[in-house]
Amino acid sequence: MFRKFVLALVFLFLVLSGTAQEQQSSTPAAAEQPSLEQAQQLAGRGRLEQAMAQLDALAKQTPEPAGVERLRGIIFYQQEKFPEAIDAFTKAVAQDPNDRESMEMHGVSLFRMGHVPEAIPLLEKARAAVASANIDPDYVLALSYADVQRYDDSRHAFATQFGFAPDSPQAYLLAGRMFLRRELRDAAGEQASKALALDPRLPLAHELLGEVALARGDVPGAIRELEAERALNPLNPDLYDRLGDAYLRTGQLAQAQQALNRAVLLKPYATGPFILLGEVFLKMNQPIQALHYLDHAVRMDPSNYITHNLLGQAYKAVGDRAAANREFRTVVQLQGQGQPAPAEK
Repeated sequence: MFRKFVLALVFLFLVLSGTAQEQQSSTPAAAEQPSLEQAQQLAGRGRLEQAMAQLDALAKQTPEPAGVERLRGIIFYQQEKFPEAIDAFTKAVAQDPNDRESMEMHGVSLFRMGHVPEAIPLLEKARAAVASANIDPDYVLALSYADVQRYDDSRHAFATQFGFAPDSPQAYLLAGRMFLRRELRDAAGEQASKALALDPRLPLAHELLGEVALARGDVPGAIRELEAERALNPLNPDLYDRLGDAYLRTGQLAQAQQALNRAVLLKPYATGPFILLGEVFLKMNQPIQALHYLDHAVRMDPSNYITHNLLGQAYKAVGDRAAANREFRTVVQLQGQGQPAPAEK
């Protein structure tokens, strides 16, 4: 998700740069002389190699035109050539110490390479250069702080994006959600607990603690937290999805069925509750009912191998071996050649 987010911003920058130049002239630029304007137009259209050829020619000029190294760095970044991107952004900042975009993308490139401590000073400086002008440095900076366990700084950076007070219950909850996404379970749990200490009726905080408990394998603890969330936020569909999953793990099938039925009513376009209901009915030895929900799930998302595996089990249970074998073959195809298929139950 992070990669798509940054690439989208980079693409937008290229398109806007190219469009701005196109609006100045409706005729093609002369081919004899390379120009930054031509390179920006080519890059904005996705013609990166042609744009780079223009930039290589411009880089040989003395002095090198302003903006050439920044655009070179952005193209290298799009091509995931991060060392080359870093070299270009370094040159761009050396030419113009106020080039916030190059400074920011230098930090992002270091982050993508896993050099988080080196990225942080650049991202901090880019953010300070134009305060609140762009949320991008705050987002990457917040992730970087989290990766080096500077959790308070990370929370403050995330809070800036949403306009939350840095030590508010909402900021703690937001940070906890983002930490769990990066599999920082202990940190996520601590942030959610602090959010509840500040506001015991804060929606979604108990749900987050329930997800943390599930990630730790503490299913009874997850159920307690999710039930507490239900008392505060009874129309949250994700809550019932997770609660049904937790009940299923403990073998409380009737409770799982009830929770998942509610999830389906509140979120009919999500496949998760239908898949889990199929699994519940398989465990209840009701394969016909399981087929009903699993068929619906596979129509919604035919690429989910878990659904096909459960369908195979349901068809096997009703004695339709041909359909069962078809589904198990689909599992193998979806997982990829040579990867193990889920064990039949």
